[in-house]
Amino acid sequence: MLKKVAAGELSVDNAVLELKKEPFTAAGYDDLGFAKLDTHRKLRQGAAEVIYGAGKTPEQIAGIVEAMKKRGQETILITRADEEKSLKTEKLLSEIYPDGSGYRYFKDAKVAICGNFPKKDGVGTIVVATGGTSDIPVAEEAALTAEALGNQVERLYDVGVAGLHRLMSHMDSIMNARVIIAIAGMEGALASVIGGLADCPVIAVPTSIGYGASFGGVSALLSMLNSCASGVSVVNIDNGFGAGYLASMMNHMRG
Repeated sequence: MLKKVAAGELSVDNAVLELKKEPFTAAGYDDLGFAKLDTHRKLRQGAAEVIYGAGKTPEQIAGIVEAMKKRGQETILITRADEEKSLKTEKLLSEIYPDGSGYRYFKDAKVAICGNFPKKDGVGTIVVATGGTSDIPVAEEAALTAEALGNQVERLYDVGVAGLHRLMSHMDSIMNARVIIAIAGMEGALASVIGGLADCPVIAVPTSIGYGASFGGVSALLSMLNSCASGVSVVNIDNGFGAGYLASMMNHMRG
């Protein structure tokens, strides 16, 4: 293929397209037995595969990390990893990489990152705002996901509608943001308020924080889905990762 590009028989754009299609015409993955590592995802989608830690053993997580490192992946994101599992995973990786694996665990977010955070190459800043302090674990999952994907992130925590002046004191950040992630439980009003102030996309994340009739986040979810503010999209309950990933895609769109 490279020879065809050099000879002018194949354009660079068409060569990239052929590489993107390769997983559908060849193996396109590393078979680890317990997992099939999608080795072409970064080329195809712009970001490498992320490890969902819940339901996986430390041995499986360490095995996937090792396979990704062999493929040259420099920043590996692991979500929904509890502290006990993370400590066991870190120990296994220290045996594989005696000189250091670069493994770090972020307790609040239940997120681990293996390697260094990449260069910030997004267009602007992603603002992550929460209604309350109790929403911070979901917010940190979103923020760390965005940072692991090469974005500048600004955190605005505990700026909910029960004290609207707290949010209004950050108007410069809201108006200068490229994308805003609004995270709230209870009645989920924060997303609508921010949606009415900002000129950028707002990604609403309902959380499971609240009393009985919040139904584990369903109340906030329905409120956000029925937002009167334009430009508000909604992800699943407590899905900080999904919000951070989508915000990164938006922040890397140029033109």
